[in-house]
Amino acid sequence: MTIFRDFLIASTAFMTLGATMAYADVPIGKDTPEKPSVKQYIAGNGSMKAIVTPDNAGLPELISVSAARRPTGVDDIGTSMTIITEKQIQTQQRRSLTDILARQPGLNVVQTGGAGGTSSIFLRGNNSREVKVRLDGMDINDGSNTTNAFDAGQFLTDGIGRIEVLRGPQSGLYGADAMAGVIDITTAQGQGRFRPFVRIEGGGYGTFNQTFGARGSRGQFHYNVEFSHYRMDGFNNIPSYIERYYGADRQQRHEGNRNDNRSANIRLGYDVTHNLDLGLTARLIQGNNHSYSLYDLQAENAYGDSGVREQTTQNEAIVRGTAHLVSFHGFFDQVLGLGYMTNRNRWTETGTSYGSPVNPDPYYYRSGRLKVDWHGTFSFGRYGQLLVGAEHFHDTFDTSHTASSMWDSGYDTSASMDTTAGYGQYQGNWKHILYGAANIRYDANSRYGNHVTWRVAPAIHVPGTGTIIKASAGSGFHGPALYQLFVNQVGAGYSERGNPDLKAEQLIGYDAGVEQKLLHDHLNFGATWYDNRVRNLIQSADWYDSSGNFNGTFDNVAKARMYGVEAFVNWKALDSLEFNLSYTWTHARDETSHTELQQRPQHKFNFNTTWTPVRDLTFSGNILYTSGWRDLSVLGSNNCSDSSICAKGHGYFTIDVAANYKINRYVSVYARADNLLNRQFEEPVGYLQPGRAGYGGFMLTY
Repeated sequence: MTIFRDFLIASTAFMTLGATMAYADVPIGKDTPEKPSVKQYIAGNGSMKAIVTPDNAGLPELISVSAARRPTGVDDIGTSMTIITEKQIQTQQRRSLTDILARQPGLNVVQTGGAGGTSSIFLRGNNSREVKVRLDGMDINDGSNTTNAFDAGQFLTDGIGRIEVLRGPQSGLYGADAMAGVIDITTAQGQGRFRPFVRIEGGGYGTFNQTFGARGSRGQFHYNVEFSHYRMDGFNNIPSYIERYYGADRQQRHEGNRNDNRSANIRLGYDVTHNLDLGLTARLIQGNNHSYSLYDLQAENAYGDSGVREQTTQNEAIVRGTAHLVSFHGFFDQVLGLGYMTNRNRWTETGTSYGSPVNPDPYYYRSGRLKVDWHGTFSFGRYGQLLVGAEHFHDTFDTSHTASSMWDSGYDTSASMDTTAGYGQYQGNWKHILYGAANIRYDANSRYGNHVTWRVAPAIHVPGTGTIIKASAGSGFHGPALYQLFVNQVGAGYSERGNPDLKAEQLIGYDAGVEQKLLHDHLNFGATWYDNRVRNLIQSADWYDSSGNFNGTFDNVAKARMYGVEAFVNWKALDSLEFNLSYTWTHARDETSHTELQQRPQHKFNFNTTWTPVRDLTFSGNILYTSGWRDLSVLGSNNCSDSSICAKGHGYFTIDVAANYKINRYVSVYARADNLLNRQFEEPVGYLQPGRAGYGGFMLTY
């Protein structure tokens, strides 16, 4: 009861602050005689152009460029989605992608060891590997990862102009890994005069961040270039009860993690003619994370090792070029793209009985992805639009481990696969009452076979009521990672081998909901029910043989069901004050073992507010509540019959506040406080998350 009492007190206090909506603030015109077509407000590269609205306007209308791969009003398609803008990210001062995604409905983000630690994104109770992430049209799930999941631990928000979160199976348009949904990220486009800037920030846990860059346009050329360096040092992520259990000494109790991140974000564009434009985007990430976890403490105090430390180095590059052409007075709109992504990860542990600072035992994980894609849209006016497209991927993977002792022989495994896909979609409406889209896709993969997926997403506008009824249904699949197919690690007393006969995981999902607009669109609220069923889940199949040797592989061994509710309320109380409330209820179970899936909290509540009492001064506040969940045990079996599910993650809530003040056209100052009540919580179990910390800084611009 204490946590709920504190929660109510905090909620009351927040009524004096303000809410960043969970949706974008980019208005869009309806295709009616009174308003021009939507297309006139969409740049050729898909970036948004806002329409100026009067101060007394209600909550803005939004459009999506991801839900149907073309500009579509969010009210006009049944897909459940959230749109996050650059303005929201800056107002809330969220510097990492994990921070901003953790606040969104339907998502649960887990990160080990604070900033830079390994992260997992669970969407609607599905596994993190079943969420596809894209950056400027390039698929960026990590092929060097053992499950092909996207790790957002080193991904910063600098340069991001827009994030769309599509919930529900999206493989009908986006193929493999999109069976739970899609997170589509778009880089901000430069417009207007040359605007250089420098931002300096410091604060708790040794934080010292610097960002500089410039954006703008000149003639037909536009650009946005940003460079950043983020540092965190001194965060101890081991909970006190684990330190007591292993008898940690003073040095071990104060051992902290250190993360150093250098990133570059570039977006360039050139409008060759009024109907042809070229684009180039690139994001480069170099992350260096030094950590000291509960397992290092365990190795030192339980197994007699000394000086155990872990270091993970990540080097990632994502590059994509596009050519966009509009023909026949807008009848045919097409995009041709070429993208490349590479990841180079190195993990080292020193001080163990099988490694030393002089001769560490590095693990290398490398991947590459080449993508060629094309899609075109035929516009038939009142008869709707037809989208057709094709994609080809070439993925490579390599993992190696340097032999560190006589019983560890090392290994080197390389593999590749190709995927060719084609898809189509029809989208239209009937008398501006019934809207919808239907798509189908065929994927041919050289390793795990061929798959056909589909999706339908209708929306009904009840005339004169402000009521919108939405629904969607579709199929999805997740192909096994190259690691799971071909890994071959063999040593004295252990082995891990891939399974080349693995099948792709498959899902059927449905959702249905209703949304209501009142008070001249100043108040919007709604709720969505969803139900997903998965089969052929890929899981580890581990066993010990008669000699006591550990053997590991992978198998299609399970099926699961995830269902729940997502609800929201958006209220523009005043021109200067907005509130947003979202609630997610998730029920996720393995239907083979009849157990709860790990790291899926059943309840999640997020309250967010923004308030601008005077011009150039903005306050924002956020309350996030997450209920308990099942997790891996970190201190043995604890007398549980199944140690893989016996640990219990305790619920928590955090309060964050932020303030931004623009002193003049050249100087802005800001400050924020995270975890204001200093709640001590773990997510996942065994990894403490940062407590109360304050941050502040300034930005100079011209």
